[in-house]
Amino acid sequence: MATIPMKIKLACKYAGISESELARRIGSSSQSISKRLKTGRFTSEELCKIAAAIGCTFSFSFDFEDGTKI
Repeated sequence: MATIPMKIKLACKYAGISESELARRIGSSSQSISKRLKTGRFTSEELCKIAAAIGCTFSFSFDFEDGTKI
């Protein structure tokens, strides 16, 4: 199972941007984003902001077999 930091790194690679560029786009420093990627602690708002900066969407939900998403 991929961790959130791994997913962010893969998304950046797919989008063709560096971690430094991601930091610039979200108004953060390279050191700060690097530290956050090491700890893996992000709020859902931060993940949505990162996704927007990369040019994609982030969804985080519990998906039930009947199609219900929470």
